[in-house]
Amino acid sequence: MSSNAFLTERHLEIGNAADRGPIVSDRDTMRIGGVASATAVLLVLLVGSAVAGWNAVDVIPGAGARLPGWIFIALLGGLGLLILSYFKPAWAKVIAPAYALVQGLIVGALSHVYEFSYDGIVLQAAMLTVAIFASMLFLYGTRIIRVTDRLRRGVVAATMGIMLVYGVQLLMYLIGVDLEVPFLHSSGPIGILISLVIVGVAAFNYLLDFDFVERATKAGAPKDLEWTAALGLLVTTVWLYLELLRLLAKIRD
Repeated sequence: MSSNAFLTERHLEIGNAADRGPIVSDRDTMRIGGVASATAVLLVLLVGSAVAGWNAVDVIPGAGARLPGWIFIALLGGLGLLILSYFKPAWAKVIAPAYALVQGLIVGALSHVYEFSYDGIVLQAAMLTVAIFASMLFLYGTRIIRVTDRLRRGVVAATMGIMLVYGVQLLMYLIGVDLEVPFLHSSGPIGILISLVIVGVAAFNYLLDFDFVERATKAGAPKDLEWTAALGLLVTTVWLYLELLRLLAKIRD
């Protein structure tokens, strides 16, 4: 599950503001290199935390792998951090590392459970995530796909719709209501198609992330926004990776 809708909408707002002209002129401004450095820091924190999450999974011979009891607390904590980042973008330098650590625990635990059931699936999902990132960066950089206002709105709307479905399911689970969206978790053709669509929406969020970075840097946005941009890239990457795990598991069932 991801909560990228909060950041995609926030990016849209900030990016539109950047289009109206320079944001700052007398101090350090946002740079693409700074975004890359901040993103690298967050990925290191994510991977380090993921190791702890992986090791927290209980593997019971003959019974399977069991997620740690704190997984849902971590999910809610990650969601809370993203909501906070939406309203307090100036705090991104603190919120982003905290989110990376919390989300790393979730990613590591879920990855271990998937790997227990489907040998080699984690490496496959990780390689596909890197490949999709590179492909979307190429498509954006060469302007094969142009980020128009219509595309931005469409991706945000699709992302928020998906997150709404996931959010309702999580809420129902927490209050003990057995609610299943038809075909969402199915390994049949329709279930696989749904996962493909969700993976596509997650991938298109990269275009919004790249567009935000480009517009904000051109407008001379404050340097602090490098962490906001890095957080957006991290959220998209984690969401895409988890959806790829789900898709590959469906295909292998």
